[in-house]
Amino acid sequence: MSTARHFSRYTLVGAVATALHYGVLAALVEGAGWAAWLASGTGAVVGAQLAYAGNRWFTFAHRGGIGASWPRFMLTALFGAVLGMAIVALGVRLGLHYLIAQVIATLTSLLLTFAINRAWTFR
Repeated sequence: MSTARHFSRYTLVGAVATALHYGVLAALVEGAGWAAWLASGTGAVVGAQLAYAGNRWFTFAHRGGIGASWPRFMLTALFGAVLGMAIVALGVRLGLHYLIAQVIATLTSLLLTFAINRAWTFR
């Protein structure tokens, strides 16, 4: 499958997982009073579980065991979560609304985690 097709599928799966991520983020910030950076990381880890399943079967049609791919995906997701937490913390500190900072974090993470997942997680 071409890189463009992989990226299209990755983006579709990511949109669904991101909606879950943002839902958790907003619920924790608005409903529970959490700091935006912490809620962002929590939402990212929750969304990553859905993203793993979608990317494994739909995006990359990976048929190998999950013994190697799940830990790799989670390490990549944790990298993306930590990066996102840092971007959100910085954005909020600079006066951005937490959701604007999260959008910047999401776009940055999307590009980096796609490259890592394609090259390492689901090879």
